[in-house]
Amino acid sequence: MSRRTESVVSPTVDFVLLALAAAALVVVLQSRNGRGVFHPIGCRTGMDVLTLGPAGTYSHRAAQTIAEDGEIAFAESVTAIVEGVAGGVHDRGVVPVENSIEGSVTEALDAFAEYEIAVTREIVTPIRHALLAQRERFETVASHTQALAQCRSYLDAHYPGVQRQAVASTARGIEQAREDSSVAAVGHPANAGDGLELLAEDIQDRSSNATRFLVVGPAAARTEAGSKTTFIVYPEVDYPGLLLELLEPFADNDINLTRVESRPSGERLGDYVFHFDIAAGLYEGRTEAALDTVEEIAADGWVRRLGSYDTETVL
Repeated sequence: MSRRTESVVSPTVDFVLLALAAAALVVVLQSRNGRGVFHPIGCRTGMDVLTLGPAGTYSHRAAQTIAEDGEIAFAESVTAIVEGVAGGVHDRGVVPVENSIEGSVTEALDAFAEYEIAVTREIVTPIRHALLAQRERFETVASHTQALAQCRSYLDAHYPGVQRQAVASTARGIEQAREDSSVAAVGHPANAGDGLELLAEDIQDRSSNATRFLVVGPAAARTEAGSKTTFIVYPEVDYPGLLLELLEPFADNDINLTRVESRPSGERLGDYVFHFDIAAGLYEGRTEAALDTVEEIAADGWVRRLGSYDTETVL
């Protein structure tokens, strides 16, 4: 008669196996967030978000709405944000794409065409600009180029002889103003204090000033659910009536085009990539029908569906 042999695993072996599994998890998480930060299981439910820095920018305020208890990291350019998300270093990126006064942020559009990403949410933030400085007299006003442009009328009227310096972000201008008494900054009024006086509030040219941010994720995060959709078309052909042919399928399917914009493809002079936003989700039959037609027209090029999403307003 054969004797049944039972396998017995000692507590020591169990402990070693668990330790090895935990170590492997640490390596995976360190690789995932790219900065060697370990988050214990069950202790992190938020997202790792990358946006324009430093802390205190309007982009930072928008990023806080999606980070929850996750981490917010900062980049110096919009392209760096999109690249970081496309490469899997960060879960999400928050990118400014359009201002109601100055129009589109072209760097964002070009980055969307270069990298494979998804758009998962839209955040609209009303913009309130203030003039902040250590004293009333200064030689330079430093801020992001969009912020300076949005306050052009006020600065022309009250500080016509003062030099304007474009920096990477509104927060970077605030930092310079805190470090140098000859520099004033344009930024959110909440930045007053810590050595800076609030010289003037709501100096933007229009009270309706607002900036539109898109939350981007890796291509795998794309969803068909949402009331808006963003996509990019590169036809790689050029003939009379091409743009009309690209637009007609949306009118035929009763879809409102909320934005249409062209950007140079970089391939040759006069060659363009078209960026579209529509007020419809990818899950809808009418959207699928319209995009099928567009893809036939652009058969020699490509159509990239960045995804559908909903809009949130953050004050």
